Amino acid sequence: MNAFMMICTFKPGTVMDEVFAVAAEEQAKVRSLQDASRLGAVRLSLARGTVFLEVFAEDSNAAEITVHELPMAKWWDVEAYPLAGPPA
Repeated sequence: MNAFMMICTFKPGTVMDEVFAVAAEEQAKVRSLQDASRLGAVRLSLARGTVFLEVFAEDSNAAEITVHELPMAKWWDVEAYPLAGPPA
């Protein structure tokens, strides 16, 4: 498995009340993906309208598929950044 940092920014015009309405569903799906070792850390910067997701997948396409399983993903523009360990 490879690690990816997925940068998810809220699309312009997103109504945050709609986003927060699916928070419980989002949290349950995050736990499920973490239990399956497909999702690691989740960090949110409300001030920047950005969510940072650590995703474990074979490639960036599979990482995006994982992100789009999350209920809030419909409000995000997603970019995948492959991660590498520090140099030896």
